[in-house]
Amino acid sequence: MSKVRLSLAAALILGLSAAALYAAQPPTSEGGETNLDVLVDAIRSNRRALVAANLKLTDEEATQFWPVYDRYQKEINAIGDRLVGVIQDYTTHFSDLSNEKAMKLVDDYLAVEADRVKVRRSYVDDFAKALPGRKVARFYQIENKMDAVIRYDLAATIPVLEEERGVQAK
Repeated sequence: MSKVRLSLAAALILGLSAAALYAAQPPTSEGGETNLDVLVDAIRSNRRALVAANLKLTDEEATQFWPVYDRYQKEINAIGDRLVGVIQDYTTHFSDLSNEKAMKLVDDYLAVEADRVKVRRSYVDDFAKALPGRKVARFYQIENKMDAVIRYDLAATIPVLEEERGVQAK
């Protein structure tokens, strides 16, 4: 990877991670919701730019890839919106989270993750029709790296539940 491409990738990833930090915070007002929407849009447009910078598509590949990518991102974005909802629900109820609510949030989170894997798996053949196998693998690697950076930053902003004192863990 050239130094220019590496610098671009680093800048985009830093932009993604900074936006993810703010996206993890629940909006407190109508202005907060607008800021969240702007940040989510920034993450999504930066993802596309990072994919474009790192896949080195031929004109023919690009013609076939980008429509599939757009459909894929539409589905992945809907799942990402659900994840933001779960995170917002958690942070809203963090201080008074009951065992029942905690279990519901765990179920909701795992459902989001299962749906993310299902969508990713369902698009492998479509991407393989547009790109050679190595580029499909590279695309999924790029996606995974971007997600890892975002998840790392989210993990730093989401408080971990403490065990209740005086209550035996089940």
